[in-house]
Amino acid sequence: MKKQLIYFLCTGNSCRSQIAEGLARHLGGDVIEVQSAGIEAHGLNPRAVLIMQEVGIDISYHTSKVIDDELLNHADYVITLCGDANDKCPITPPNVRRLHWGFDDPARATGTEDEIMAKFREVRDTIRDKLTSWLQDELHIMINTK
Repeated sequence: MKKQLIYFLCTGNSCRSQIAEGLARHLGGDVIEVQSAGIEAHGLNPRAVLIMQEVGIDISYHTSKVIDDELLNHADYVITLCGDANDKCPITPPNVRRLHWGFDDPARATGTEDEIMAKFREVRDTIRDKLTSWLQDELHIMINTK
């Protein structure tokens, strides 16, 4: 059976889409293929790496990438994680299911380091919850909860 390709898109491919990619790989295991990209490549946010390490997922090897037309046109699902990516994402062919899940940008959080990290964790957990439900309900994937 062909693995479903899920392509997460965000503005800079530094936080939300990287978090979603790491979580989807972890939750979906070998059943799905997951990639992420941005309208621009802003580099991997070190705070995103830290909050993912807290839940046992290593995304430190990820790189920030711009949208690849080949992946975009062959994905089973393209999921935009911010309004900017949803508005600026290139047209996809009819066979690609487009979804939009808007999440706050944790990189824009202000305050103390503890407050900023709390926002990163909140966004991570919100993405995890949405992704878990979607993988179970839409793709009927038994979720890896370890």
